[in-house]
Amino acid sequence: MTAEDYKNGQVLLLDKPLEWTSFQVVNKVRWLIKKEFGLKKIKVGHAGTLDPLATGLLILCTGSFTKKIDTYQAQHKEYTGTITLGATTPSYDLETEIDRRYDISEITSEKIKQTTLQFLGEIEQQPPVFSALKKDGKRLYEFARAGEEVSVPTRKVHISEFEITKIELPQVEFRVACSKGTYIRSLAHDFGKALENGAYLSALRRTKIGDFSVEDALSLTAFEERFSR
Repeated sequence: MTAEDYKNGQVLLLDKPLEWTSFQVVNKVRWLIKKEFGLKKIKVGHAGTLDPLATGLLILCTGSFTKKIDTYQAQHKEYTGTITLGATTPSYDLETEIDRRYDISEITSEKIKQTTLQFLGEIEQQPPVFSALKKDGKRLYEFARAGEEVSVPTRKVHISEFEITKIELPQVEFRVACSKGTYIRSLAHDFGKALENGAYLSALRRTKIGDFSVEDALSLTAFEERFSR
């Protein structure tokens, strides 16, 4: 691939590694392209953030294709992951420590599977306070980390599929297909509430965005190796 190819526009499918931010992946890819071709600048952007504790499909657009980012962001997404029952965290995932524990001895596999039905279709969801959404010019996580109370308005999202793939309490593995703007952390938290218990997201992997699959994505290491041949 040439410098002109990247400038004219490419869609890059990357498998985001654990603990990397989406922004760090974009910066790394931009740096690699600039270094390889001696470019002073090249546009690179991602079509939908993944949390640092999540892995999986990240769509990157280069050059003129950055104009298509909104189109890719709007597409339905699919995730697999693990919900841990019997506890909650302020961030709804492993970013923060457990703040409350619950007894899960009465929870059955049948009840877990039945509860997924409550979340199918259009639902009201409250994004986590530990998120990058903005309020009054600040990211919500800035309020949360400072210990400040902040009200987060709910939003309508659409869950088209919510399947339990394995139950090994306290862990429940799942697959979910959903609309843009869905927070899987919030889904995990609300799932715990619906069970009259507690829950947090302990693992997450994005497997699809529209027709794009993580099976066709390159690891960051494999992408970097393209430039060292």
